[in-house]
Amino acid sequence: MVPSVLAFNVVALGGAFAQLFFGLVFAAVAILLGVKLFDRFTKDIDEMEELKRGNVAVGVLLTAVVITIAEIVGGGVGGLSAATVSGNLNGVLGGIVQLILSLILAVVAIFMAISIFGYVTKGIDEQAEISKGNLAVAVLLSGFLIAVGLVITSGVTAIGAAFNAP
Repeated sequence: MVPSVLAFNVVALGGAFAQLFFGLVFAAVAILLGVKLFDRFTKDIDEMEELKRGNVAVGVLLTAVVITIAEIVGGGVGGLSAATVSGNLNGVLGGIVQLILSLILAVVAIFMAISIFGYVTKGIDEQAEISKGNLAVAVLLSGFLIAVGLVITSGVTAIGAAFNAP
């Protein structure tokens, strides 16, 4: 007889590993797509070339993009995980929709943050400053990105809860 300390549900454990795998895959795809789309938003900056040159401002900004995407998509992954554990098929389908929606919302959040930042910092060419390595501008824009992402994450989580409601 197996001691109760070591007893666990093999099916639940398999489901947990499947969630982990799909979460990692989706996160990697979401971050890749998000960084590529961010590159399109910042037409005046070649982010990869700037990173090669050691532009810390660009590195800080891209880090904020990755964090913003991860925090928003994390809400989507959480919704799918909750549905999978409960065995609710509608919840699983809803979780998949939530994951896709979370990626779209992450891109929208980044675009909104950049737009708001441009409005707040009138008279400053943000992209030119970041290309020149202006760390102050990069840190402030990073704060905008992360703040907008935090706010939107609660909405993504609420959407997931709606799909998993009985």
